[in-house]
Amino acid sequence: MTHRLRAIYEGGVLRPLEPLPLAERRVVEVVVSDDDLKSPPVRFVPAEEYSRYADDSVTLEQVRRSMAKIPGSLAEDFSAERNERI
Repeated sequence: MTHRLRAIYEGGVLRPLEPLPLAERRVVEVVVSDDDLKSPPVRFVPAEEYSRYADDSVTLEQVRRSMAKIPGSLAEDFSAERNERI
């Protein structure tokens, strides 16, 4: 689960400004940034903005052949990353 929230730092402790749907003593990973408050949130780019770069002459089979040349697998990468966090 990923949950973005605001928190306040008081007395050496980060305190969320809203309740979290977590069990007591649940271990979580925290990324701290005070820059996010100054910049707009990440947004998804609508298809209209990138569709002009699409090349309809490229077939799905060509894409699959090209991607098959990439070493490793996403599943292995996800598993390795998960194991690093444990």
